[in-house]
Amino acid sequence: MGYQSAKSAFADWNVDTEAALDRLATVPISMHCWQGDDVVGFETRSGASGGGIQATGNHPGRARTPDELRADLEFAYAMIPGQHRLNLHAMYLDTDASPDRDEIAFSHFAPWVDWAQAHGIGLDFNPTFFAHAKADDNLTLSHPDKGIRDFWIEHGRRCRDIAAQMGAAQGSACINNIWVPDGYKDTPIDRMAARARLEASLDAMLTKPQDKAHVRDAVESKLFGIGVEACTIGSHEFYMGYAIRKGTLLCLDMGHFHPTENIADKLSAVALSLDEILLHVSRPMRWDSDHVILLSDDILQMAQELVSADLLGRTHIGLDFFDATISRTAAWVIGTRNMQKALLRALLMPMDMLKSAETALDYTTRLMVTEEFKDMPFGAVWDEFAERHGTPSGRALIRELDSYQASVSGRG
Repeated sequence: MGYQSAKSAFADWNVDTEAALDRLATVPISMHCWQGDDVVGFETRSGASGGGIQATGNHPGRARTPDELRADLEFAYAMIPGQHRLNLHAMYLDTDASPDRDEIAFSHFAPWVDWAQAHGIGLDFNPTFFAHAKADDNLTLSHPDKGIRDFWIEHGRRCRDIAAQMGAAQGSACINNIWVPDGYKDTPIDRMAARARLEASLDAMLTKPQDKAHVRDAVESKLFGIGVEACTIGSHEFYMGYAIRKGTLLCLDMGHFHPTENIADKLSAVALSLDEILLHVSRPMRWDSDHVILLSDDILQMAQELVSADLLGRTHIGLDFFDATISRTAAWVIGTRNMQKALLRALLMPMDMLKSAETALDYTTRLMVTEEFKDMPFGAVWDEFAERHGTPSGRALIRELDSYQASVSGRG
């Protein structure tokens, strides 16, 4: 079915496909730099990420330098409709200097800022609290040693300053997302002391006032990870309370909860107490394994909640997966496009009809409509969106992905 026929089919349900396409074009996805090099970064060439983070596989073509990573990103963005952002970790600095984490400055990331401005890409940022000698115990901001805590507090302060300068340079707020790996492999005796230290360290990091037009801070929870199976100090409950009290964004990472938890259900619950939300979209499998997202039920439900609850304007959508068993550029493209496809499907739902039925307790109509809509020609509307933005679909997309992968497969 072509687009005009699909447009008419949706119009029969009082759904305006043009309005959906226009709205989707305004939603940026913050694509994560660490998919391109297996979370290695450019501080060293050791190839080890650590801190409970592990990318599996050894597919050829891993980016080894900032220039290679930027080339891969440029290709990926060219395959994705719309204008998007880049989520940059502090370990991806581009400089001939060798600053420690508590010495990094905006100048160490200037090439990224210049590149992003040249390509119309917004930057987001993350302190890197893992893969460092002072994080070997899987304790950073909550470490009993004040010297280690102070080291990481200074790292966090500098990252906020860097993010603020990025935001000022690009004219849009840089989301500065704080995640720490802190926790215990076996059952701790004094959780309260560790959480009190974490709270005090966060307070010290966030003391300096920053212009929200330039930077917005987010805090990110986790259920558990490698080496912290018994207790994660920065749990969901800890950070939800912190974000509400301190006025930060709350990051909900789909890989940081139990696989049976429904992240879509959490959105409206926390939105009643928070001004803004940050999403990290990934696909967990048994644990925080960060698989490339599919157009699956959990992604569709999350997108539907964002649209139904009118949260798109208050939610920053980022991706967080890293799979080294497949082409890294293809992973970016597939994952980002699937996030967009899920949003498009949500934007094409007859929400007024469904909400009216639900309010009237007419659950039969609600069920019938949602089931009938599974057969609607969403694909034709997506193809139109991709074509309008000059990006391929179907076999043409696969050929482009295969061709680029072949061009980088010789990287050693």
